[in-house]
Order: sequence, then C-alpha cells, then structure tokens
Amino acid sequence: MSPQDSQQVTGPQEIASTQRVPNVRPARFYGWTVVAVAALVILLAAGARSAPGVFLLPMQLDLGVSRATLSLAASLGLVMFGLGGPLSGGLIDRFGPRRVTAGGLFVITASFAGSALISSVWQLHLVWGVLSGLGTGIVGSVLGATIANRWFVSGRGLVMGLFGAASSAGQLIFLPVLTALVGALGWRESVLVIGGLALITALPAALLLRDRPADVGAQPLGLAPGAPVPGVQSEPGIMRRALRSRQFWLLAVTFFVCGATSNGLIGVHFIAYCTEAGLTAAYAAGMLSLMGVFNFVGTIASGWLTDRYDPRLLLGAYYAFRGLSLAALLFIPPGVGLVAFAVLFGLDYIATVPPTTALVADEFGRGNVGTVYGWVFCAHMIGAALAAWLGGVARDALGSYGAAFIVSAALSIAAAGLVQGIRRPARPVLSSN
Repeated sequence: MSPQDSQQVTGPQEIASTQRVPNVRPARFYGWTVVAVAALVILLAAGARSAPGVFLLPMQLDLGVSRATLSLAASLGLVMFGLGGPLSGGLIDRFGPRRVTAGGLFVITASFAGSALISSVWQLHLVWGVLSGLGTGIVGSVLGATIANRWFVSGRGLVMGLFGAASSAGQLIFLPVLTALVGALGWRESVLVIGGLALITALPAALLLRDRPADVGAQPLGLAPGAPVPGVQSEPGIMRRALRSRQFWLLAVTFFVCGATSNGLIGVHFIAYCTEAGLTAAYAAGMLSLMGVFNFVGTIASGWLTDRYDPRLLLGAYYAFRGLSLAALLFIPPGVGLVAFAVLFGLDYIATVPPTTALVADEFGRGNVGTVYGWVFCAHMIGAALAAWLGGVARDALGSYGAAFIVSAALSIAAAGLVQGIRRPARPVLSSN
C-alpha cells in the first residue's frame, strides 16, 4: 500500500481521533504577571513618597532643625522625584524595565536605610531629600506607562488606570501604617521598615518582570494577527524631535497644570486651608483620605474610558471639571459640604494620567514612551513644586488661599482648551478577539 493509500484508508477509531478537538487551555498572557509586579512596585514607591508628611514633626523634634530646613529636604525629594522620570525613561528605553526597576528599588533601600543614620543637615538634604526622591522617581514615574504601552494594544488605558490605582493605594495604606509605626517604634526604626520592604520587593521585580512580550514568545495583547508589532526600542534623538513638536509642549504644559492643581495646591495646602476655616487637622486629613479612595476609583474608570473614547475629549472634561471644582471650593462652607468636594475632586485627581500616556504613545511611538513621558511627568512635578511654594507665598502675602484657588481654577480651564489642539495619529490595528 502506498503512503497515499495509507493516508486515505482509515478505520472508525482513527476517523474519530482526527475529528476530536484537543482540550488544551490557551496559555495565560504573561503581561498580567508583569502588571501585577509593577503595580506592587508603584504602590511601594507611592507609599515611600508619602513618608515625609508623616515624619515631619518627629524628625524635627529629634534632629532639632527648623521646619523650613525639613521642608527644603522634602522639596528636594519632590523635585528629584520629577527628574527621576526622564532619567528612568531613558534608562528603561536603553536597558529595559526589569534591570532599571530592580536598581531603583535598591536606591530606595539605601536611601531609607541611610536616613535612619542622619545626624546633620547635609545628610538630611542628600539622603532624605535627593536620594530618596531619585529612587522613588525611578520606579514610580514612567514604569507603568512603559509596561502598558509595550505589553498592551487593547486594554492599555485600563492598565494605566490600574497603575494609578496602585499609586493611590500606596498612599492610603502607608499613611496610617507609618503613623502607627512612628508612634510605636520611632521615626528611625520606621524608615528602616520602608527600606526593608523595598529590598524585599526587588526580588519579584528581578525574577518576574520581563522587558517586552517577545521575551516570553508573545505579542502585545490585542494586536491583530499579522499586524506589525509596535517597536519597543527608543529612537535615537527622540527628545530633539519631541522638543520641536507642538504636541509635546501641549502635553507638557497641560500636565504641568495637572501637577500644580493636584499634588501642589491640594496635596500640600488643603489641610492648612481647612484648619484656617475652623476644622481640625484630623478632619482635613480624613478628607484627603476620602479623595484617595475616590482617586482609586476615578483612575481605573479613566483607564477604561481611555480605551473607548478620544483621550483629548476626556482630558478636556477632566480639566474643566477640576477648574469648576477649585472655584466652587471657595463657596463651600466648612464641614459636611467638603465631603462632596473630596469625592468629586478625588475622582478627577490623577484621572489625567491614562489619556496623557496614551497620547504620548500615539504621537511619539511606544518605544519612546519611557523617555518622552518621563519629561512630560517632570513637567507635572515642576508644576506641583511651584504651586506648593507659590501657594504658601500667596497665603502669607494676602492672608488667605482665595487667590491661589482662583488662579488654579483658571489654569485648569485653560488646560481644557489646550488639549483640544493635540493631534492624534492613527492607532495600531486591534484584534477582534
């Protein structure tokens, strides 16, 4: 019998076996493991970044330095957190997220372990300010944007929303835990706990993170079969091209406004504003925690919306709503009315992140997200630092925060208009599955 005949003549059992569909479960997409590890890292970085507010008074009593000296160290940390964005972006584009993340966690470990040994002002500024800000900036700024754009075509916005929620969760978890630790152990022992957590987190980061889907034989989730895989290698001289681009400056300026009106003004001065209105600091802190809860919800929802609607329209709505909220704050009587403000402002607090990163990726390429978004994020933190400083200057000069809130409201409304001028190129082909 010829080979051809043997292929044509089959028995009943053989026919059944050839028609049987194998019961094989599809392999789980490894990108979700990468997302889980990165979310843990971002949560830790956000929690560590919230530590200066908790340790301010205990450190002042122990070190015998002025409030201004400690505030300068905290400001240096804020600035370095912002500068850590472009540094991290460039390093990630060159060496990949895994090695950069592990390195950033080791910097956090060293800075917080070293902070327990501080005995002079220069050590305070160098270790507690510069080094801790740099470490948290390396892992807490552009890591999420890079992973979302390398591993996901569909669901990219939702993943960025999850990372934003992880950042919110870091603050919500660490603020009460660190407050309890300081009361039970002291601030020096508490900073050692943070350093130890960073060291422990470095282990899953080094073992489980992967730089790109191709490292595990996969392609970005949602990419249509046969469609070209978006590049993940950074373009030489990308920032020279970005700096000549109108799109970059629109993204940077509007994100500057985001930082000024959220982390800068509300994040730094809201408690002081409330106490001057006759409320207790504990009540005001509770309102900030409530903002954090709804920030968690709002950021995830914003990611889901970014996958379905034009990010420019979403940003316009977010900034306009923020401007109206800040203007309305001046007319809300102190007390229960602030609950509504905390809920609404919390939903909008960092909802701008998913659509902003989506626009950066669409305009400059997924392989350049680390570098370009790093500088856009730096603009965000510069805005936060300036608003934190100028808000205090305005309060001292005018006797109230009214002018600061009005200016911030006007800037938000202006940002809502500016984002409509951003061009949106065509996005990659999506799979129908």
